[in-house]
Order: sequence, then C-alpha cells, then structure tokens
Amino acid sequence: MTDGPLRLLLVDDEAGFTEVLAKRLRRRGFAVTVALSGHEAVAALDQGRFDAAVIDFRMADMDGIAVLRHFKQRAPELPVLMLTGHGSEEAVREGLRAGAADYLIKPCDLDELLAKIAAAVGR
Repeated sequence: MTDGPLRLLLVDDEAGFTEVLAKRLRRRGFAVTVALSGHEAVAALDQGRFDAAVIDFRMADMDGIAVLRHFKQRAPELPVLMLTGHGSEEAVREGLRAGAADYLIKPCDLDELLAKIAAAVGR
C-alpha cells in the first residue's frame, strides 16, 4: 500500500454501473482500474499493484468467487470486497470463506462502500 491515492481494482461486467461507480470513486481521490470481466481482472492483477479490489459475484465469463480465489493465490494480502446484486446469503458465505474481507449488496451506498474499503485496507 502506498501513501498516495488508494489503488482500487473494480471488477463488474455491467459497464454502465462500473463506469458511474469508477467516476464517483475517482472524484473521491481513488486511482481506479476497471475490469469488465473476470479474465480482464486476472490480467489486471498480473500487470499492476492494487491496495484493494471490489468484485461482482456474478459475471458472464467467470464468477466472482473464481476471481477471488485467483486473487488470493496471487496476492493473498489484497483485501477484496464482494458485490452482489442477488442478495444470496449462500454466495456471501462462500465469498467470506474464500477470503473476501466483506461484501455489499448492489446498488450500494457510496459512503458504505468507502467505509468498507477504508476498513479493509486499514486507512
């Protein structure tokens, strides 16, 4: 982790949602990298360093749990928050068991997301 802007990897295949959320986070001083698929997220993690990641549970190419597991193998110290639009308690439990720091239900409140990111990275 650096002292500069927090480097966040935002992973969600809903381009409109991701674009709006990334813009709002950038206005708050985050350095946001967007991945619109699980495969893009894996490539981004391999190419860059991040302080935290926010990953959607359900994506067309690769589910969020698979992405989370890959992240935990490559960067076990990386705090990962999971987003779910489905509110499935089982998905939440599975994500937490796989190493997610926390989760949010979409649409999420920006202040709640910011608080959870700050808690996960210790800022």
